[in-house]
Amino acid sequence: MIEKFLNYLKFELNRSERTVEGYRDDLKSFETYFKNSDNHLSWESVDSDIVRNWMESMMDKGNNATSVNRRLSALRSFYRFALSHHLVDKDPVHEIVGPKKLKPLPQFLKESEMDRLLEPDMWNSSYESVRARTIIITFYETGIRLSELIGLDDSSVDFENYQLKVTGKRNKQRIIPFGDELYEALADYINLRNEKIDRLSDALFLTSKGRRMTSNQVREEVKINLSKVCTLKKRSPHVLRHTFATAMLNHQAGLESVKKLLGHESLSTTEIYTHTTFEQLKREYANAHPRA
Repeated sequence: MIEKFLNYLKFELNRSERTVEGYRDDLKSFETYFKNSDNHLSWESVDSDIVRNWMESMMDKGNNATSVNRRLSALRSFYRFALSHHLVDKDPVHEIVGPKKLKPLPQFLKESEMDRLLEPDMWNSSYESVRARTIIITFYETGIRLSELIGLDDSSVDFENYQLKVTGKRNKQRIIPFGDELYEALADYINLRNEKIDRLSDALFLTSKGRRMTSNQVREEVKINLSKVCTLKKRSPHVLRHTFATAMLNHQAGLESVKKLLGHESLSTTEIYTHTTFEQLKREYANAHPRA
């Protein structure tokens, strides 16, 4: 039965030899499993419980969800073929749901790392250094996306009300408040920019040639400077957005408020940061409690 299916893949669907061999390995793996479970079982008599037990056994052996789902997909394709060609009377995989892939928790910098990064002795008085520090403070204090920062113009900053007007996804606008530190950083940066740079754009953050900064330029600037204080594999502007959200929740900000500040449409998107803060809480508990 397996060979009929593999020939179908190879000669009718023109699947590559590598793909066909992958299906063969996955199907042979399942066949070995159900025959070891019960010598009387066959492809025709296998039921959904056997399939579920096979999945559990793979997970118990350390296979991740991606690997298990791939093998389950091979089995699902096989039984669809067998059912359509009247080789079996039922499809035991039809209602089986594979294991969910775990979403990786957002990476973020510790508050101590951010405090260190923003200390004056980490920077010099050049235009590029002042601009980079201001960009990092903007990300950290507002949680805006990279595309949102790139889109900022001078008119986006309301110094009188300590507010930033941001255009997010699908051109939705939101207002984000900011504090004294960002106020001072932006004011100092703008004064230096106007003194040193010939403006060719209304953008808030300009290159030394007076043009709006690109995403790649900002991304590289952030990466270089985050490397000074952290060893995270990912050192992107989005890490600073994660850092903002985590810091807010760690200091008792409401989930709904953080959702609005980040510009999330769904609260479930924001809730991932509660898992992050809980993981931090578990680590602190393990380090502090004598019986942990």
